[in-house]
Amino acid sequence: MKRDSLFKLIALSGVPLIMVLGNSMLIPVFPDMQRALSISKLQAGLTITLFSLPAGIAIPVMGFLCDKIGRKKIIVPALVLYGIGGLVSSLAVILFKESFTILLAGRVVQGIGAAGTGPIAMALVSDIFTSNERSQAMGSIEAANGLGKVLSPILGAAIALIVWYAIFFVYAILALPIAVAVWILIKEPPLKTKDETIKEYLVRIAKVFKGKGLGLLGSYLAGSVVLLILFGLLSYLSDILEEKYGLAGVVKGFALAVPVLAMSSTSFLSGKYLQKHQKKMKAFIITGLFIITGSLTAVSLIRSNLAFFAGIFLMGIGTGLVLPAVNTLVTSSCSLEERGGITALYGSVRFFGVAAGPPLFSLLLEKGRNIMFYSGAAFALISGLVAIFTINEKKLMAGAQKQEKKDEPTVEDLAKVVNAGSLKKGEQNLMAEYVGAMKVMFSRKKI
Repeated sequence: MKRDSLFKLIALSGVPLIMVLGNSMLIPVFPDMQRALSISKLQAGLTITLFSLPAGIAIPVMGFLCDKIGRKKIIVPALVLYGIGGLVSSLAVILFKESFTILLAGRVVQGIGAAGTGPIAMALVSDIFTSNERSQAMGSIEAANGLGKVLSPILGAAIALIVWYAIFFVYAILALPIAVAVWILIKEPPLKTKDETIKEYLVRIAKVFKGKGLGLLGSYLAGSVVLLILFGLLSYLSDILEEKYGLAGVVKGFALAVPVLAMSSTSFLSGKYLQKHQKKMKAFIITGLFIITGSLTAVSLIRSNLAFFAGIFLMGIGTGLVLPAVNTLVTSSCSLEERGGITALYGSVRFFGVAAGPPLFSLLLEKGRNIMFYSGAAFALISGLVAIFTINEKKLMAGAQKQEKKDEPTVEDLAKVVNAGSLKKGEQNLMAEYVGAMKVMFSRKKI
């Protein structure tokens, strides 16, 4: 990957990284939050639900807008709004006696801001990087997402040593430099949908689903289910590490980071591998879902500490196999002009999965530990079976390949460059000779 492309990827990787901090960094402080605000475990889980649910609802709107006015014009203000939401939540605890309600309101604002970050950045990455680099870029984006999940429990636990609500200030501090980097470093391709009506835009989105709906739905389901399971189990893990194993502070943060580190490293490696083996996308998705199914089933059947932590670690690996493949298939399923909308819908179902995870697994845990793990295994198994019958990677990726083929320069395109007179005299003569030779060899064909 070229140096310029690498800097762009680093800047864009910061967007999903800060987005994921919005949830994962809070998980280690759930017990502190419960004690400080006199709330239940389920209420503490609402700080994740009321961040993720508004994000899931707002993302399709952000997707439409980013296809109309551009990705950067959505991402940068969204990062600012994300930071403002963090400030509201932190100041609520300091300034108000009945702080929990206002804290949740700040989380809603933050969630709306998050809607314009990660999913839109994913679409922008797919716009900038071609099919040859897209899998690696998507793997890097998912790895950044995973890195945020790895660092966030450690960072959250470390910040909580000062005071637990200082975490909300960190969101505001980190959002601004990332917004500046995206604005300065990223130059996005021009869009052709600025004058398009909402009806015309929705018709084109509907055409994508008409041709590839089953594959997209299978991909959406896989992406949302693995995140539902991950966040549901991380919430459970946060409690038992303190209650059963007596872990607290940064040590607890490191323990929470282990399954997410497995996911992050696997995401990066699988994305790099899939760059050269695009026909194995479906196999990675199915394999990852079945690994999650087997690991959670084993945790239910084998009651030992080693089996428990090994199962959680394997769940992270399975998640890391699924997400880069799904991300690439979804973003490659359509042309640039529909990518914001298609990716935004995928971002919505991801956020719904994250939002549902903690409260759903808390309710399942009330029925019994084994019921919770068996239910997670069942979710993954069903998603794997659906993927087998619905996902066709060749059909899904045809959209981006068609766009890239259409965007390749023709001999006539090069001739226009020569005639425009924008080249220096020596460069113009060389280009004119080149174009002449091409016209002879490949008359009216693509280069």
